[in-house]
Amino acid sequence: MKKTFNIWLILCLVMIPQLLLAQSKVMVRGVITSSTDGSTLPGANVQLVNNDNRIIAFAVTDLDGNYSLMGEVKPGYQLVLSYSGYKKQSVKIKDLTQLQIDVVLQEDVVQLNGAMVVAKRQINNGMMDIAERDMTSSAQRISMTDLEDVAGASVDDALQGRIAGADIVANSGTPGAGMSIRIRGTSTINGNAQPMIVVDGFPYETTISSDFDFANADEQQYSQMLNIAPGDIKEITVLKDAAATAIWGSKAANGVLMITTKRGSASKPRVTYSFKGSVDKQGRGIPTLSGDEYKTLVQEELLNSGIPFDPNSYPALASDPNNLYNYYNYGANTDWFKAVTKTGNVQDHNISISGGGDKAQYRASIGYYDQSGTVIGTDFSRISTRLNVDYRVSTKLKFQASMSYTHSVNDRCYITYLNGKKDVTEMAYTRAPNMSIYEYNEQGQLTDNYFTPLNSLQGYWSSTSLSGVYNPVAMAREGKYKLTSERVIPELSLIWTPLSWIRYSFDVGFDVMNDKTKAFLPQTATGRPWTELSVNKADDTDSEAFIMQTFNKLILTPNIGRNQSLQLLLGTQTYDKKSAYYKSSTSNTASPYLTDPSVDSRIIEQS
Repeated sequence: MKKTFNIWLILCLVMIPQLLLAQSKVMVRGVITSSTDGSTLPGANVQLVNNDNRIIAFAVTDLDGNYSLMGEVKPGYQLVLSYSGYKKQSVKIKDLTQLQIDVVLQEDVVQLNGAMVVAKRQINNGMMDIAERDMTSSAQRISMTDLEDVAGASVDDALQGRIAGADIVANSGTPGAGMSIRIRGTSTINGNAQPMIVVDGFPYETTISSDFDFANADEQQYSQMLNIAPGDIKEITVLKDAAATAIWGSKAANGVLMITTKRGSASKPRVTYSFKGSVDKQGRGIPTLSGDEYKTLVQEELLNSGIPFDPNSYPALASDPNNLYNYYNYGANTDWFKAVTKTGNVQDHNISISGGGDKAQYRASIGYYDQSGTVIGTDFSRISTRLNVDYRVSTKLKFQASMSYTHSVNDRCYITYLNGKKDVTEMAYTRAPNMSIYEYNEQGQLTDNYFTPLNSLQGYWSSTSLSGVYNPVAMAREGKYKLTSERVIPELSLIWTPLSWIRYSFDVGFDVMNDKTKAFLPQTATGRPWTELSVNKADDTDSEAFIMQTFNKLILTPNIGRNQSLQLLLGTQTYDKKSAYYKSSTSNTASPYLTDPSVDSRIIEQS
């Protein structure tokens, strides 16, 4: 028994170093020489390849032909050696105890009378690649390498002024605000002049709720489609003329913006990090009157119209020190535009990892974008992830898979919720400059309350039309409008090439979207009586959609002659969408801090 135990102990002691060697990184070294004269070969390439043909280590020989590389080596791995003018050679590693591998490369002698390389630059129209010289329609391609130094929330920001014949204009300076994109003018047959968006061959859905489509979408809603991190985009192709409708139908009548994302390549894992940052400063506003100049001008207008100025009738213009409430609240010199603006900043982080072997390639990325707007109370943040995988089963069969997830939060001014084309800067040029931002009490002491009188010389805020004159600082800081978006897009493609001139592909894609909108208008922003519907008005909207698309494409490129070419495309497409929409509106909650419609309050609408 004791003898058997000793034998097992000896075997364990012998095997432990072998196991540790197999699990840890080891050094492989050697010398590469020429079979012709036995000289060493400097600058030869040496690759350590695993059983999946993935490169896990790489080295180049020195001036004496020596190489060394470190890696997790297992039996069956190969060393692939190559050198210009010599045949490529593979050496299988059989024994981990013999890691000194010297290789003799055979000279590769090829005699050429002459060689001519001919290539045709190709452009993808969304369905297949076409030689650029054979294109009969107008198309323009832009590489994102030309836009690496541009900081923007989405690709439409970076494309401004870079596409001939395309007008891309920001609707406002609010973070996350939409872009107006016009490729084929403003006339349209489908009710919306925005172009169609195609990402990696799949139309990018821009509609969510059951009552929201291309015909009635505004610029703010349409902007959500381009919530793709610019760092994940490889190139963009713009189809400008009506020929795009032959492939994509009437949705392409306003042009097509085709986006191709980055994918992995055969290489060792490569990690890339990029950062972009900027500081945004609001431009100088339109010069306006001071509070004193405004009061003087109004009094002059009364006199010019034949109405004598009566301080008792117009206490807001009297500047009476005996009436401290009006003297301070209507005696300010407020620059409203300066009060509602600030210095903003942008930070954009993106990190990616890519690599793979001859069979499988991958690229994964995650990005974080944060923008603080130049208007108080506005900001936009986004977390985006993307995974692209390519797997080649054989020379005839290939799989492609993609997965993207985006989470964004956009804080805007409440007035933008009521009208997407307005913000508080418009009211900054309307509000009387002699009115104070914060309210003074009867003793002339400054309080923390915003000065929001029921009526003023300029009018009042209407509880029925939800419009009128308001305190822009109070609206920007107290009014709430938050849009939270979640989106997951998985896609899968099967590409089969039975013959060199026949290519069949089957694509299936899913799109899961959810938008959560919360808006709240407190009494402190308007100063209206607590019984009115506009006081503590809360809106909660939830929209979600599930979309499934499939494509079957058969591309034939038969050889019909040296000077002729023929491409045939046969395809079918299916589209299925299910959506749901819920909205709840209430008002008159007990406090301006109770912002949820589920709190006991007056129900205005539920749908």
